[in-house]
Amino acid sequence: MSKILIVDDSIAVRKVAERLLIEAGFEVVLAANGDEALAYLAKDEVDVIVCDVIMPDKSGYEVCAFVRNQPRLAAIPVLLISGIVNDEVTQQAQACLADGVLKKPFQGTSLKDKVSELLVRKQARSTAASSGAGSDPNQDEVSPHQEEIPPAPSLSPASELLPETALAQEECQKPVEQETLAIRENLRLTADRLNEVESLLQTERDRAKGLADRVIELEEEVGRAREMERLLEDERRRASELESKVDGLEQELSRIPQLESMLREAQESAETARREASTLKQAQETIAQLEAALHTEQASAAQLVQQMTELEEQAARGKDAESALARERERCAELERKANETEALLLVAKAKLEEVESELASERRTREEYERRLSESEAKATKTQGLKVLLSAERERSAEIAQKLAETEWVAMNATRRLEEIGSKLREIASVASELSKGIGERESAT
Repeated sequence: MSKILIVDDSIAVRKVAERLLIEAGFEVVLAANGDEALAYLAKDEVDVIVCDVIMPDKSGYEVCAFVRNQPRLAAIPVLLISGIVNDEVTQQAQACLADGVLKKPFQGTSLKDKVSELLVRKQARSTAASSGAGSDPNQDEVSPHQEEIPPAPSLSPASELLPETALAQEECQKPVEQETLAIRENLRLTADRLNEVESLLQTERDRAKGLADRVIELEEEVGRAREMERLLEDERRRASELESKVDGLEQELSRIPQLESMLREAQESAETARREASTLKQAQETIAQLEAALHTEQASAAQLVQQMTELEEQAARGKDAESALARERERCAELERKANETEALLLVAKAKLEEVESELASERRTREEYERRLSESEAKATKTQGLKVLLSAERERSAEIAQKLAETEWVAMNATRRLEEIGSKLREIASVASELSKGIGERESAT
């Protein structure tokens, strides 16, 4: 019994191929991938390998190339199977020296026929190899003669040879030429025999192929004959049953009118049932359409609910953003109001500062005038005593003016420091306002 190795990563394909080949009378070995197949081939041999093209670890091309590179496995036929058979697949199969490509899923007896054809080819190659080995001794017999042909002796010029030497040389050459002619004749006869053997071998090959085709046809004929015998047995059994039924029908002939009426009723019932079945079928189709439409509407409703949920979330985020924007606007308005008040206070402080500066300038002018008068009074102090009294009074007044001037300078310094603090606060308020306006602008653009 021939052993077939099936290599495929699909368990369904392996089971189908196994069932088809076991029904055809083959022994089947299964492998789930290329590594498993190569591990099995390393310890055992098979007659044919049926291998899938696309597998996760090693492809069918790689498995075939490995088999062809192993002297012990090179003669095993490899049949590749693929769900797509095109020019690219065929070229790659030829490149790895596969014996054929079969399309999946298998049609009828295509797998069994292809495996049987590969087995016949393998048997024919084995027969041809044994025939060729039988003809090798003849070829071996020819080669020693060819090696024993002596080289032609070199002839010296006639002028340098004596007549007796020339005659002796001619007498020696005649047997050599005769032996050479005999060897050539043997070679020609051997070549003719080899040609005849090759023609006989080709004839035997053609005959073996014809016999293999005839065996396949005879197997098909035997299968059809068995089927015909089974059908004949069924027909005989059916004929005997019909004969018994005919005997019963002859007894029932008197009931024909009653049966006809019952048949009409049955026909009417069947027609009613057919109409009801047609109505039911239409209702089922309508129900299926309604269910499909319902599923579609449910999916649309789910999408709408999701969209509404997203819109509600967006609306809530928009309301939060609006409330935040309103709060920011109120804060900005409050900051603007405070800034306006601060600017007003700054203007008032500037006006007061200008007044204080003008008063200070006036006091300075007055003090200068008093100093001038004081110098004049001191110059005239030696003249009159009254001027001394005036001078002392003027000095007291100058001291008061100096004290007032110091107080004025202290107030001016405080006002200047206050103005600087107000300016720094205004700058901070302006930076906060610009940051708030920038954040509000970004939120509005994002919204």
